[in-house]
Amino acid sequence: MKKSEVIDKYSKLMRLKNYSPRTEKLYLHHLNLFLDYLISSKINNLNQKILLDYFNYLIQNKKYSYSSMKQALASVRFLFFDVLKKDVDFDFFIKMKKPNSLPNVLTTNEVKNIIDSIDNLKHKAIISTIYSCGLRISEAINLKLSDIDSSSMTIKVVNSKGKNDRIVMLSEKLLELLREYFRQYEPKVYLFEGQKGGKYSARSIQQIFKCAVKKANIRKKVSVHTLRHSFASHLLDNGTDIRFIQELLGHKHLSTTQIYTHINPLSVKKIKSPLDNI
Repeated sequence: MKKSEVIDKYSKLMRLKNYSPRTEKLYLHHLNLFLDYLISSKINNLNQKILLDYFNYLIQNKKYSYSSMKQALASVRFLFFDVLKKDVDFDFFIKMKKPNSLPNVLTTNEVKNIIDSIDNLKHKAIISTIYSCGLRISEAINLKLSDIDSSSMTIKVVNSKGKNDRIVMLSEKLLELLREYFRQYEPKVYLFEGQKGGKYSARSIQQIFKCAVKKANIRKKVSVHTLRHSFASHLLDNGTDIRFIQELLGHKHLSTTQIYTHINPLSVKKIKSPLDNI
């Protein structure tokens, strides 16, 4: 089977299995790398050694991170098991040690300074919504007007990561801001639309946040996703049960949410050192 035929069959099968466009894009990227490796190495018959050599090549030569390796393994696994329907003597579920790195979080004052530094009403509404609801950037740009329910004070996050829907709270402060924004910009379908309609650009949101962080004189290494981390950390600090936070974030596993028990500096500050008792 030619490379183009493999890619075409691979892509169509991913869509049939209802994979998200983002996952399809990532898997196809890793598929192309794998096929190019086979072609350049003039490999015709695959075996355990060749696969082992390839994944070691990704780590040693391409300097792949933990997450990139997980994606590469999943992509090639899908090729063999789902597309080619071919058994191969290789463990695609290699248990790699996940690096113990903790994400940065912003303090509530830092979040306030970021939002206050934004003059444009639409930009302020976007950043406020992401923080107030703990949204991923993709979830924010996919919000529709019909997802906002002011009667129940909730927002429905539709078709998020993992193809799941969830309900998050609608802050009274955010509702007031969104109403002001709606009166001025009159969006038609999506809550946040571009100048010509349609979804707002994720890249534009990243640029808005970057400028606001600089204007607020914050020197931490942060991104738009840091607002989601901060949302979870601040809820935890306010005494919200971690299982509620799990639901609000849309995490499948509680272990994913439990990282926030390790990164909250305010919670650490509340713990009294035994030295103070001496």
